[in-house]
Amino acid sequence: MKRTPILGLGVVAVALGSTLAVAASPKPASVADPKGALRVPADYQRTYEYLGSWAVAADKGLGSKEMHVVYASPGATAAFKRTGHFPDGAVLVKEVRGTSTQSMTTGTVSNATALKGWFVSVRDSKNSHPGDPLWGDGWGWSWFDADKPTQTTSTDYRKDCLGCHQPAESTDWMYSSGYPALQR
Repeated sequence: MKRTPILGLGVVAVALGSTLAVAASPKPASVADPKGALRVPADYQRTYEYLGSWAVAADKGLGSKEMHVVYASPGATAAFKRTGHFPDGAVLVKEVRGTSTQSMTTGTVSNATALKGWFVSVRDSKNSHPGDPLWGDGWGWSWFDADKPTQTTSTDYRKDCLGCHQPAESTDWMYSSGYPALQR
């Protein structure tokens, strides 16, 4: 009588099932339409990877005036860890929130409050939308007010975005050193 190792078949079945589950997983919808107009992905908090948070200090007094919480599209973190760059098509979503600051037993503490809006960027080293004022320097760039996730208020990334991102030019315009999830 020939014996078939049951454990071996179980491992094969689990591996095959995992492969099929990954293949059947829905790919996140593009945040850019064919003309290059961007939008905030509706499901980013659930399906994107958390990169990190930034506290923007108050102009006067103690605490923070804003909290920035940043997410990356699935797979972007692993690709960055392999190459040191975000791959084409990677999407970054920065949620910008107001804050509330109060004194607590641990000290002065600021916590995130109302959503102000989102900054959405899409990696595009191939210059897929030449001449579009919201695409260039390897990215698609747009700001969205909290009440309009499909309608950008940005008009030209050079004047609306690069001023803040200029110090990060040497790291593909993104402050990658501030995200623990990207550290190799």
